[in-house]
Amino acid sequence: MFYETEKNDHGLPHNPFKAIVSPRPIGWISSLDNEGRTNLAPYSFFNSVSDKPPIVMFSSSGFKDSAANVEQTGEFVCNMASWDLRNEMNVSSASVDSEVCEFELSGLEMAPSRLVKVPRVAKAVTALECKYLQTLRMKDLNGHDTDSYVVFGQVVGIHIDDSIIVDGRVDVTLYKPLSRLGYMEYAAVTEVFEMTRPKT
Repeated sequence: MFYETEKNDHGLPHNPFKAIVSPRPIGWISSLDNEGRTNLAPYSFFNSVSDKPPIVMFSSSGFKDSAANVEQTGEFVCNMASWDLRNEMNVSSASVDSEVCEFELSGLEMAPSRLVKVPRVAKAVTALECKYLQTLRMKDLNGHDTDSYVVFGQVVGIHIDDSIIVDGRVDVTLYKPLSRLGYMEYAAVTEVFEMTRPKT
């Protein structure tokens, strides 16, 4: 089949775009507002964009609390959403008032960060402390503003639980990071394989 995205004439009961662009890692973003209130929300439009220096991004559909908080305070933490924390991650995705603390809502304990004021998820096996770089509001082909905002941050500190380090390497199969697929589907990484790049 083929369809034009502007017409969205695929004839399927649900838009297949996010099922095709998958799996997508989940950025479980904790932030603080100007009054010191915490926010925690998962973003499936998330990834790293650079390693020297380490830079990550998350994209918000609508200028939501996370994007606003990061822009105001200049800091955030990306916590690892893993298999053991799947239910808490899901609870924290609820659309609630900005006064509601998703840490409390999902029964998660906070842990202090080292280089930013934003707390991290205590049970998350990895967490990236980030300093805000910039926000880009995306435009479409016609130059019109969309309702998508891409937030970039530079990673200044990384927490890793020692239990997931095996022979000097982070073993993702021990904590099973979650990824978002299409529809209401998720996946967990349970096995990996290696390939060596060909020599030229």
